[in-house]
Amino acid sequence: MSENIDKIVSEWAGRIRAAASEGVALRPRGGGSKDFYGRAPTGEVFDTTPCRGIVSYEPSELVVTVRAGTPLAELEAELAARGQMLAFEPPHFGPGATVGGAVAAGLSGPRRLAAGALRDFVLGVKLLDGRGQVLRFGGQVMKNVAGYDVSRLMAGSLGTLGVLLEVSLKVLPRPVEEATLRFQLSEAEAIARLNDWGGQPLPISASAWADGVLTLRLSGAAAAVRSARETLGGEGVGEADAQTFWHAVREQTLPWFGVDVAGGALWRLSLPTSAAPLKLAGEQFIEWGGGQRWLRSGVPAAQIRERVAQLGGHASLFRGGARDGAVFHPLPAPLMTIQRRLKAAFDPSGIFSPGRLHQEF
Repeated sequence: MSENIDKIVSEWAGRIRAAASEGVALRPRGGGSKDFYGRAPTGEVFDTTPCRGIVSYEPSELVVTVRAGTPLAELEAELAARGQMLAFEPPHFGPGATVGGAVAAGLSGPRRLAAGALRDFVLGVKLLDGRGQVLRFGGQVMKNVAGYDVSRLMAGSLGTLGVLLEVSLKVLPRPVEEATLRFQLSEAEAIARLNDWGGQPLPISASAWADGVLTLRLSGAAAAVRSARETLGGEGVGEADAQTFWHAVREQTLPWFGVDVAGGALWRLSLPTSAAPLKLAGEQFIEWGGGQRWLRSGVPAAQIRERVAQLGGHASLFRGGARDGAVFHPLPAPLMTIQRRLKAAFDPSGIFSPGRLHQEF
């Protein structure tokens, strides 16, 4: 297997060098389940799925190293068999989702506020850069800080910096017990209640509000979950229904995400958890204790971004709408300069997914 992977990497390096020499754009792609995300993809498809398999897994160390083309479901099944999980609950958005694609998209699921974002769990990466060189950053332990931040740069880079080969991730034990509760609350009431609860020692692992209903998930030791249920009250949700609900939240298969607002698009808004209600036309779905708010609306992009900026956040066009403009929130000039320098350092010929993040590079 190792010899086969070495051959694949060698062939890929040659293809990258040839593309750089000829000025041919390449688009690293795993299962393609997130092709909708970001600006419209360009370039020849660079299929990463042949580079697959778990390289090493130390359950006692809470670390797994896996090749980027490995199906995400395959990794999660292996972890579940050992009573462990990817705590950031990455969305799949399709059966072909790969580990590399999850890292490249940088998206986290319902447990993000409690456990941390995907980038917080990336310990190290191995990749091919725009020169066809194999680079390694980080390691397999949290204390290894050499290149640690460079590894995190791959989270959310959408294939613009290189072709991921391997990723080392921190994993966590699955909760001993979970419970889901529901409350009838308005948007303002839900935001206020979530912020109040957030300041208390409660084992809240996920929250979701839409259409006047707040759904809350508790995770942790059995005694802690039972105590929290007594403190919070609310209406209990059966275990099977709860699992179905949170899976649907993660994968955006709830009916809410299929709501058709005339001329609308789905926006992902990142805000302080205590930010006031948006007061924008459209339908909302609120997660992460108020920190992530989905807005399906036909309101002009400039108006949405202006309102979100007033509240201390930023807005990205997630699904639908025009993908040939600024999909992600425009960066201030200093940050754009840093982004350009990173792109030039990793991909000097600009062949990897040009324009996928920003039109400028």
